[in-house]
Amino acid sequence: MVKKTNGDSTNADNAGSPATPASFEEAMAELAQLVTQMESGQLPLEASVAAYARGSELVKFCAGQLDKVEAQVKVFEGDMLKPFADDEAGL
Repeated sequence: MVKKTNGDSTNADNAGSPATPASFEEAMAELAQLVTQMESGQLPLEASVAAYARGSELVKFCAGQLDKVEAQVKVFEGDMLKPFADDEAGL
């Protein structure tokens, strides 16, 4: 189910524009790996900047995926989001 466009490989370490993640989970895993690398303090400055830029792209991708799911939930619930648990209702 991996989509390839314009002959892009699935390797996110390509020079140029990295591949779009195949799923939310794949994006989160790559993001976690980037955070670990950056927190280690072992990356040179240019690699840190590149990792930060890629992380920003991944965060945007994940936010978009969450927005899509939220829209689906709104459709399922008739445009009225309901809390998953009663204790979140507040009043």
